Amino acid sequence: MKILVLGSGGREHALSKKLAESPLCSKVYVCPGNVGTMLEHKCQDVELEDIEDIIGFAKTEGIDLAVVGPEKYLMLGAVDEFRENGIKIFGPSKKASLLEGSKAYAKEFMKRYGVKTASYEVFEEFEKAKEYIGKVKYPIVIKADGLAQGKGVVICSSKDEAEDTLFSFMVEDLFKGSGKRVVIEEYLEGVEASIICITDGKTIKPFISAKDHKRLMDNDKGPNTGGMGVVAPNRYVTDDVFEEFKEDIMKRTLLGISEENLDYKGFIYFGIMITKEGPYLLEYNVRFGDPEAQAILPLLKSDLVELILKTLNGRLDECELKWIDGASCNVVLASSGYPVSPILGDEIFGLQSIKDVDVFISGVKLENGRFYTNGGRVLSLTAIGETLELARKKVYNEIEKIKFEGMHYRRDI
Repeated sequence: MKILVLGSGGREHALSKKLAESPLCSKVYVCPGNVGTMLEHKCQDVELEDIEDIIGFAKTEGIDLAVVGPEKYLMLGAVDEFRENGIKIFGPSKKASLLEGSKAYAKEFMKRYGVKTASYEVFEEFEKAKEYIGKVKYPIVIKADGLAQGKGVVICSSKDEAEDTLFSFMVEDLFKGSGKRVVIEEYLEGVEASIICITDGKTIKPFISAKDHKRLMDNDKGPNTGGMGVVAPNRYVTDDVFEEFKEDIMKRTLLGISEENLDYKGFIYFGIMITKEGPYLLEYNVRFGDPEAQAILPLLKSDLVELILKTLNGRLDECELKWIDGASCNVVLASSGYPVSPILGDEIFGLQSIKDVDVFISGVKLENGRFYTNGGRVLSLTAIGETLELARKKVYNEIEKIKFEGMHYRRDI
């Protein structure tokens, strides 16, 4: 099969590598791809980003299956357009993608189907939101309704902080329309977990749990980022927590997808908070997380291409997910200045000396055989071990071989 992956980040590198491992796959094209996918076995980058151009390429090349990586293509309706052109594609429809594209829509969906989540209110007028924050107990969480590149969620510990956040979202329009409507939620205390599932709209199956590390600095200090590293499985997702998640969150979400006839054949990401009262749902993403993909996919023993094909044919119930018996640790290496204003163009040394771990590229440029930083999150390394401690030891040993000016990474993943 010829497979097409849409996207250009570390997640797409991980997806492409896993798809290429399948004996069902002869070639993986990645649009637009990156240096990592360009160098990966069986993979080839195609410098296209516009959906119409990508569809034209898929038709000309005779693509058998397309897989969507990032949310932007899903929100633009790539799945709907590919299907209208007779091309098999894996991912939710534009309508179903609202579960990530609108925080307010997602919270209302959760409420309709009894998904366990924090209490909330939705506001479209600054003055009404300002009045509301004068009556609540702190801390609270303020979320921009639309996509905001991972920066649209703020935990506010005081009324002044909440008012400043509302002003920047709703009046100053920090996110170019995405924060004009806001969700104000109660603050939940606990430990976060990521559980990615796959669904064909009738059946839903969870992947191995993971723990993302969003803050820039060790001990969860500093600003939020797109993610500085992941471990899988998440030790806080005990058997009891997992069962509660399946009953109170996962199955109720599937009920909603079915009841509302959402055309959903793809990955669905559940960001949960494990509290003293059990797991609560924080948010949906309608695709694999990044860098969760880089930690979870290397542990997957099942054939990903076969799994996707069964899902698209409505036969996910026939699949059994198989995993390597062990743990993975993924650590992200970032540029100086990330996440506010990353410095680009520094040469990266030592990549060719890395052994026994996976290297996933996010923001790297290749010129005259040399590698240079070309993004905030530059690359990440994933090691697998019989235990998490062995995986951590392996990945941090290999990180010491890589050098570039201003290289930053957390040492406590």
